[in-house]
Amino acid sequence: MRIATWNVNSLKARLPRVEAWIADAAPDVLCIQETKLADAKFPAEAFTALGYEAVHHGQGQWNGVAIISRVGISDVTTGFGELADPYEGEARLVAATCGGVRFVDVYVPNGREVDTDHYVRKLEWLARLRTWLETTAAPTDPLVLLGDFNVAPEDRDVWSIDAFAGLTHVSAPERAAIASLCDWGLTDAFRDHDDADGKFTFWDYRNGDFHKGRGLRIDYLLVTEPVADRVASVLIDRDARKGEKPSDHAPVVVDLSD
Repeated sequence: MRIATWNVNSLKARLPRVEAWIADAAPDVLCIQETKLADAKFPAEAFTALGYEAVHHGQGQWNGVAIISRVGISDVTTGFGELADPYEGEARLVAATCGGVRFVDVYVPNGREVDTDHYVRKLEWLARLRTWLETTAAPTDPLVLLGDFNVAPEDRDVWSIDAFAGLTHVSAPERAAIASLCDWGLTDAFRDHDDADGKFTFWDYRNGDFHKGRGLRIDYLLVTEPVADRVASVLIDRDARKGEKPSDHAPVVVDLSD
């Protein structure tokens, strides 16, 4: 079973690239973020033509998450249910069961600047995610929490930690929030199988950051033990960040054994 996460940074702008990538990589489940579409505008028929079902949770020109599967989709939920959402209405979480695995696709708020309202609410959102997990799942369930977390978990996940001094994505409270999710019963599937430095998933469009290797690893898959035991290989597909009009993120691909 091949699973993947990818912040596509506008599905309308990137649909041909996403279609081509699916045809080439053949994921069984692909979770995408930042579709920037309302539900009525989501191109479900494009994925049907490729043999996939899809569910989408969108709000319009910002945010938006989707799960695309060729191994079935059931038990779809969006948001935190009855729990209050610090970013209410921003379409940042969709969950579904595909191929016997529960997928929770998230687009974590950016936070903008440390100690601003957006930053405080980002931390609240991550804490709410932890609470929601505790009330809806168990660490013994086959579950994958994946997406764009907008947090680099360790210094090696940033091209230069000095360049990010005092900025979001690397602050101690943000990293503690990710660690808290892992403490619930999740492990970083990529880091379990690739310990090398310089492995990034996001490169800013500006200043030639991709070609200069100035990236961040902020997209990942956190998995419970039943899934971790099945991980056979991991890959950041940097080729998808190349070419004409790419997303500023690369897909992260994990292969699970049967």
